[in-house]
Amino acid sequence: MQEPLLENGNLLDLLGARQLADLFSLLPDILFWIKRRNGQIAYGNAEFLALIGVDNLQDAIGLTDFDFAPRYLARQYIADDERVMSGQNVTDRLELNHAAKGGLAWFSTTKRCLKASDGEVLGTYGVSRHLEKTSVALNAMQALKTPVDFIQQHFSQDICLAELAASTHLSISALERRFKKYLNKTPKQYIHQVRLEHARKLLAETTLPIAQVASESGFTDHSYFSRLFYRQFQELPSVFRINHQLTEAQPQALV
Repeated sequence: MQEPLLENGNLLDLLGARQLADLFSLLPDILFWIKRRNGQIAYGNAEFLALIGVDNLQDAIGLTDFDFAPRYLARQYIADDERVMSGQNVTDRLELNHAAKGGLAWFSTTKRCLKASDGEVLGTYGVSRHLEKTSVALNAMQALKTPVDFIQQHFSQDICLAELAASTHLSISALERRFKKYLNKTPKQYIHQVRLEHARKLLAETTLPIAQVASESGFTDHSYFSRLFYRQFQELPSVFRINHQLTEAQPQALV
């Protein structure tokens, strides 16, 4: 029997949530979406539709992450949704996603499992803030523009926190407080995430040896790099590369 959420894209009407979802179209720089259990988009507000590159909701309904995101990121999104549907909430997580104008950008994302009144899992929903856009709207985020730009430009080098703090005319403790307040991460954690995202991109798009990928991403210790990579993406670098190559070689089939 066909599950209700697959009938004509009327998931919101079935849940009585149409008005609530439409509210998100009024909020600037906030992405909101709902996905069916099989990963297909059931709803997205205007910001989300702009991100995936479609003009109206009807063009988005039925698409999956593989239709608009790089495959290595789409695999991450889908695995993430599966974890959310198994009960692992995501709250204000800093992550690197594709941006509407191409390239990658930093977002703060929250995801939850969508359930019917009887507890049946219907899919997932989430909200995400584009941090660069949000920082323009919120003057306080400008406090991190200089150190974040510095990290983005020098992540492959040894970054000294004292030097990073000096670039913003702050003490190390003050800099750490600002990172925790606005990004919910320490400067060191942010540096690691930038490096890991760069490493993941190299693993997906090049055939460089893994040791060289680690080095060019700012990691001098190969074993340490592998441990951090696994902690971040739940795969070792070598396994990620193999899985990515398999995904590239095969058409993605929807469940």
